[in-house]
Amino acid sequence: MRTFGPWLAVLAVVLLLGALRMRTLAAAVSIGWLVWCVWTWIRVGLRRDRD
Repeated sequence: MRTFGPWLAVLAVVLLLGALRMRTLAAAVSIGWLVWCVWTWIRVGLRRDRD
């Protein structure tokens, strides 16, 4: 369950912002989260290539 905590928190924030009609901010949070996830996957791959 611990690994799903950040995902659920971001999902809750996005749903809350959508409900408050702050859809632009909700989209920005979603895109920021996606970029962060992709960056962490790339960073792990780069570390493996260096070793």
